[in-house]
Amino acid sequence: MAGMRALQGITVLDLTHMLSGPYGAMVLADLGARCIKVEPPGAGEGTRALLAKDRDFSRDGMGAYFLTLNRGKESICVDLKSEAGREVFYDLVRHADVVIDNFSVGVTQRLGIDHESLAKVNERIVTCSISGFGATGPDPHRPAFDQVVQAMGGGMSITGFADSPPVRSGIPHGDLGGGVFGAIGVLAALVNRQLTGKGRHVDVSMLDVQASLLNYMATMYLMSGQVPDRIGNSHFVHVPYNSFRTADGYVIVACIGDAFFEKFVEMLGRDELRDPELRKQPVRFAAKAQIEAVIHEEFAKQGNEYWLARLREARIPCGPVNDFAAALSDPQLLARNMVIEVELPGGSKVRMPGNPVKLEGCDDPAQPSPPPRLGEHTDAVLGTLPGYDKARLASLRERGVIT
Repeated sequence: MAGMRALQGITVLDLTHMLSGPYGAMVLADLGARCIKVEPPGAGEGTRALLAKDRDFSRDGMGAYFLTLNRGKESICVDLKSEAGREVFYDLVRHADVVIDNFSVGVTQRLGIDHESLAKVNERIVTCSISGFGATGPDPHRPAFDQVVQAMGGGMSITGFADSPPVRSGIPHGDLGGGVFGAIGVLAALVNRQLTGKGRHVDVSMLDVQASLLNYMATMYLMSGQVPDRIGNSHFVHVPYNSFRTADGYVIVACIGDAFFEKFVEMLGRDELRDPELRKQPVRFAAKAQIEAVIHEEFAKQGNEYWLARLREARIPCGPVNDFAAALSDPQLLARNMVIEVELPGGSKVRMPGNPVKLEGCDDPAQPSPPPRLGEHTDAVLGTLPGYDKARLASLRERGVIT
């Protein structure tokens, strides 16, 4: 239906901070949920201060972290450490569908805002907690950030080159993966609620997510006991499958299977690769160093544009190794609203990545509302959802329960 957002009518109370939780809540907001960020009075959520005074990476007093992760959200300030603040939060929960947090394990129980407590207020509430190691197991209380779970999850051990130390992913997928699976868990719990009438708690461990992302490589190890090593940008089966330096950059070639190799040989035109034996994958893999040496030599003679045109003409999977400038100006990405513009209250505009989920018949949120000022929506939210009158709002504010 035109003008419809996929999660329209779903209200999310966002208790998150830093990266994993805010990203998961941002995904839900991008998909149309009303996302109300519940922040502590005073400085608010921690990422408000990150880069906030940096000349290059801030606008309107907000840094790139907060600008991106909190677009499309509202902000209210409630002191959850006070009894009166918790009562305010319970009143919000009565009118909400989801509560999402990424506190350390045990914090929601100490505050009295865990699923068991909130279900007494609203049995349909879905709660989601994203933490480093989950709520169960021998030691769930260990602190963890992105690189910790990248390292512990096994992914760093296969990232980099064999003769160099392990390297973390340039993208913080330890945090971002936790957020994505948090959003998936919330959506699953909302569907389950339609069947049962009751909400569920979603427990997402960032370390669990890293293990899941090992996918078929983990299965290979569990079947064989063979621990994989770092092999740079090459592949453990396919040849050629690597990054190759050209006269002015790098190009990825991904020949999966014999048919692509045959087309690649014809395109390259080097007699050394025309040996019929090389049409067999095991022979190619054994001759990987020799094959790649020939490709490196030939690719160095021309630039990226030349080789990409030749490869695409031959229908060989390929692509440039783009920097951010090239990636974020790619016509394919731009055509799919993957670079959006958010207008800020001060009148300036910020470009940032868009939403990759495109639902046919639903509006693509190409222009979300700006990230909120601290406590910008306190009166509006509390005046409409639980219906507090002006006198009650004034009393709560005077006691420091809300700001």
